[in-house]
Amino acid sequence: MNLHESPAASLRRQEDAQPQDWEATFRNMALFDLAADMELGFFLSYYRNFAIPTIASTLHSNAEIQQRPMKRSYDTAIVIYELIASGLDSDRGRDMVALLNRVHRNVPGNKDDFLYVLLTLLLVPIRWTQKHSWREPTAAELAAAARFFTELGSRMNIDGMPATYAEAEAFFDAYEAAHVAPSPEGQHLMDATVQVFQSRLPAPLRPLAKHIISTMLDDDRLTAALGLPNSSRTSRAALKTGLIIRNAICRRRPLKEQPHFTPGKAGSSLYPNGYSLDQIGPVNVPHSPAARSNELS
Repeated sequence: MNLHESPAASLRRQEDAQPQDWEATFRNMALFDLAADMELGFFLSYYRNFAIPTIASTLHSNAEIQQRPMKRSYDTAIVIYELIASGLDSDRGRDMVALLNRVHRNVPGNKDDFLYVLLTLLLVPIRWTQKHSWREPTAAELAAAARFFTELGSRMNIDGMPATYAEAEAFFDAYEAAHVAPSPEGQHLMDATVQVFQSRLPAPLRPLAKHIISTMLDDDRLTAALGLPNSSRTSRAALKTGLIIRNAICRRRPLKEQPHFTPGKAGSSLYPNGYSLDQIGPVNVPHSPAARSNELS
């Protein structure tokens, strides 16, 4: 799909999107119109789980993140982008849903923990775009995103999925108010994963990786739970200025012709020649003989 639209034209298209076209609307949002900021938001949502002690304890006991932080991080992103790009009910989408169900089949945790993890993928990217992107998401995009994750939750047999974006926000905020707290496990996971972010930074900025993440999270309680330094006024001003300049440029350029993600294609140092679905996933989850392809992280 090559859109090659002006920002104004893309905004009109997304404003006029119909409810029944929710999957295409969310795909356009995440892969074209707001792609860069949605990716940053997905990245931040990954860290947020470490600030919940019960979730951090489960992730830490598995040891996958500590032993293979880069694979875990990239594979998690690949799974969500495969679902968005290919569609939940496509062959590749069904393989990814089956993988998610296998990965979580024997994971301890209550319903609210599973629901929270899924909703970080809905709310954190959208809240980032609302605050920092070249334009805010439209009402149709919010509804489409909520529908996408409701449908994904249904396929993962997660009960109690919110019916609307507003309901998702209410659950998410109440859950974090009750559960965000420091834990040794969460801080160990954060320390193990920072190296993935460092690898994407220019060498002079790598020592500042934790400060940069803290500034992007912009939440003192969250950064304290993760063992990160507080953001400074200077770092917040630098981020704001950089995004203002970037957004001004974005508003004057046509959208990119190619999607932000193409299933199976190269796009990371971990899979420089592309990947097959049976390469994706934690090494401690066996491949299912019934699946066409496999595994997440």
